Amino acid sequence: MSNTGPAPTTTAAPRRAALPVLAAASLAAVVAVVAVGGTAVGSANAGPARKGGVEILELEVRNDQYTAVDLGPEGPGLGDMDVYSGTAVKDGKAVGRGGGTCQVVHVKGAELTSQCQLTMEVAQGSVTLQSLWTKGAGPLDMAVTGGTGVYREARGTARFWDIGTPDERVRLEIRR
Repeated sequence: MSNTGPAPTTTAAPRRAALPVLAAASLAAVVAVVAVGGTAVGSANAGPARKGGVEILELEVRNDQYTAVDLGPEGPGLGDMDVYSGTAVKDGKAVGRGGGTCQVVHVKGAELTSQCQLTMEVAQGSVTLQSLWTKGAGPLDMAVTGGTGVYREARGTARFWDIGTPDERVRLEIRR
C-alpha cells in the first residue's frame, strides 16, 4: 500500500528528532480510529469484515499535520508532546479523520516512553484509542477504549506497522 498523501507538516524545530516516530505512531492511531467509523458509514460493499463478533478493519494511514511542543529544558524530555492529525484510507478512498497527542511520561537515558491518546470522529460517532509507547519499539498496539454513537461501548485493539512511512498501515479489531 502506498501513501500518496502529503508529508506531515512540522512546525517545530528539527532538533526534536527523538520524537517524530512517536508522533507518527500516535497520528497513525488517530487515523485508524477515524477509519473505524468511516468504514461503518460507507456503502454495504465497503463494510468491514466480521469474525466471531469482532469488526476487523485493515487500513492505510496518511499523515497530514504534525507539530512538536518542547516543554522544560530544550531537547527531548518529560512532558514534551507531539500533536498530529491524519486520514484513514480504505481501497483508495478516505474513510475518516482524527487527531491526538503523545506526551512523554518517562525518560530513561535516550529511551522515551509516551502516553498516546487519540480520537476519531465520523458520521456515526467517535472512537478513542490509548497506549504507552517507547520510541523505536514496533509494532504499536493500542487499546480501543470507547467512543460515542454506535461506538459508545467499543473495545478492542489496533496494531500499527511501518509508522511514519509511506507504507504505514493499521489493523483494528473492535467489539461493540
